[in-house]
Amino acid sequence: MPLSQLIVRRRGPIALLWALAAAAVLPAAGRVAEILEVGASVEGSESAAVERLLAGPLRSHFARFAVLVINGIPSPATPEGAEALRRVLGPVELAAEVAGTVSYLDRPDTLFLAPGGSGSFAMVGLSSGPEKPDRMMPRLRALTEGLAARLHSDYPALTLRWTGEAALNVDLRRTSTEDVGRAERRAVPLTAAFLVFAFGTAVAALIPVGSGALAIAIALGVAAFLARVWPLALLLQSMVTMLGLGLGIDYALLMVSRFREALAAGDGPVAAATAASRYAGHTVILSATTVALGFVVLLTVPLNEIRAIAVGGLLVVVASALLATTLLPGVLAWLGPRVDWGRIRRRRPSSVDHWRRLGRWVTARPWTALGLGGIPLLVLAAQAGRLRTGLPRGDWLPASMESARALDDLRAIGRGNVIQGVRLVLELPEGSSIRRSAGWNALARMVDSLEQDPRIERVRSMIAVAREAGMGRSSLAFLPDSLTRGLVSPDGRLALVEILPRESVTPEGAVTLVRELRTAGAASSALTGARVIIGGLPAFNADYQDAVAGRFPTIVWLVVGGTFLTLVAGLRSILVPLKAVLLNLLSVGAAFGALTLVFQEGQGGRLFGIAEPLGAVFSSLPLVVFCIVFGLSMDYEVFLMTRVMEARRVGMSDREAIVEALGTTGPVITNAAAIMLVVFAAFTIGDFLMLKMLGFALAIAVLVDATVVRIVIGPALLQLAGPWNWWPGSRVSVSARPAPDPSRSPAGAPDRRTSGPASPRRFP
Repeated sequence: MPLSQLIVRRRGPIALLWALAAAAVLPAAGRVAEILEVGASVEGSESAAVERLLAGPLRSHFARFAVLVINGIPSPATPEGAEALRRVLGPVELAAEVAGTVSYLDRPDTLFLAPGGSGSFAMVGLSSGPEKPDRMMPRLRALTEGLAARLHSDYPALTLRWTGEAALNVDLRRTSTEDVGRAERRAVPLTAAFLVFAFGTAVAALIPVGSGALAIAIALGVAAFLARVWPLALLLQSMVTMLGLGLGIDYALLMVSRFREALAAGDGPVAAATAASRYAGHTVILSATTVALGFVVLLTVPLNEIRAIAVGGLLVVVASALLATTLLPGVLAWLGPRVDWGRIRRRRPSSVDHWRRLGRWVTARPWTALGLGGIPLLVLAAQAGRLRTGLPRGDWLPASMESARALDDLRAIGRGNVIQGVRLVLELPEGSSIRRSAGWNALARMVDSLEQDPRIERVRSMIAVAREAGMGRSSLAFLPDSLTRGLVSPDGRLALVEILPRESVTPEGAVTLVRELRTAGAASSALTGARVIIGGLPAFNADYQDAVAGRFPTIVWLVVGGTFLTLVAGLRSILVPLKAVLLNLLSVGAAFGALTLVFQEGQGGRLFGIAEPLGAVFSSLPLVVFCIVFGLSMDYEVFLMTRVMEARRVGMSDREAIVEALGTTGPVITNAAAIMLVVFAAFTIGDFLMLKMLGFALAIAVLVDATVVRIVIGPALLQLAGPWNWWPGSRVSVSARPAPDPSRSPAGAPDRRTSGPASPRRFP
């Protein structure tokens, strides 16, 4: 029994299995944002190695820290300001989440003083327990909010704001979650309204929306279970929602469209559902395979954010495809003609004729079509050569985030560099120790070298502590543990050096500084066998960029090659998959070109809330956009080519098959693309810059792919290739009967109830 018939015949047990699966995972979907991690990490990197050392042999109260920015009090250098600072920090130091604080009260350093004499900040070490910092910050924030309220009568202008990596992570979690929720609320009603207009009936429109929503919920529920054993980043939630609303609805849209075509051709509900499962199901599986391939390749990148995007993408693609190919055929068979309930307008078969007219024009003038469609896209794609990756410049953090406002407060007092600190760990060779002459001198030479760098404002190390105390190496053993903890390991083989870049050093400049320090390496200590490991936020940014850039060419080849082989197997041709891959690259290039013009160079950026050119896009963005766009663009190619092949099998010529396929798939491709445009555009309105860029790039790619690449350029190339499209196949089986009468089947679906003897047709 064919699989399509089995799926429809066993629709009851299949629906029951889906109900049980949904009941098992849906409760977890609502809690996924609490489980997913906010902070990013680069597996196997130097910055990650430093984090492990700071959690182990170099453990100190400030291995993990946040910054509390205090405004609205007198300068701590005055008695009144010192008293105010004590009243603020006293309750903070008693919190269970706090391991210790460092402020002007502990060290009368101008580092803690504002130029205008008002306000200060404190470094707050976080507890070293198993609880993650981003879980502690909400409680600390609640503590300082209550504290500010109690002190308001004495200090009316007092503000207490948290920033630093932990606080930023908490706020990014909240902002990202809120952005996803707002995008859903924008996209779902618009998508439903568009589908009602496209189908003309309420029931047919609601089925794809329900399928997409169910795919999102199932994918998030499964992700919640995975995240408990395999740490996944918060971007997974955004990716699942974005693609679920796009692909989930598109796959269901294709299935419903084929079912309605079969009903219009005279098939009964069961036969129509079987036909939809057979033809649309094959298209959905082939399309989903090409999309999933890009996410599988992304799993090879050792970044938890990229891995989360890959896992989320895989889950929602698989869920969407399985729902469309296993559950929907049975639902449609049960509905039958009721799928057209709630009709708001009559069908308009003229739209099919419109697409056929376009197909006849393109196939009659293929070179003209190529010129009109290809030249503008090539010009746009050429801009991608100027795309720069790195840290966007300017103040692009959402203004609604308290941590972003606190960072602005730090910059106002000239201390925005506090969170850009770099941590160097000097690892001495076996048998050496900082407490011995060779180790001490090696550390001193490295510290002296760093202090001479004009980009570095301060260097903190065991050397500085000893010099401030008027002591040397011989007195190291007499220093209290409070002064040596975290700076020297118990065995003396590890020494921590913390450097603070000058305020004038940009985040990208701090990354450059890290790269230069890594190049110098242990040479700065002049001790054979010594090693320097560098961590901190700038080092993480450098590792992040290197992890992405170093794998981009390999991933491109893997995705392109894998997609080509998948299409060769699915379409049984070489030229058609080659053409599809090249056109996909054109769509990707156009998306990158648009990113360059709008976000990097600021042309029209204000439309998307970008006040000034960003100068660069996030390092991971081109990689993610490439893998997603390459798969999404293949959707429309598969939609079109499967219809061309169906038309060829019923005896049409190459040109007739192209025209017929364009007539039948043109409305589907347009509707599917319009849905994705609505979804992706909804994410460009939020505050989260990464999602804004991603939504914009995907929207541009879908727009050019659905309107120019697959509708104009693709058919023109098919017409020019002629019979060579099907090489190396030597024969194609076709029916001896004439092509179906379009007046009988508005969508031009082949009549599957009759068949004639196969007559071979040879091709080069």
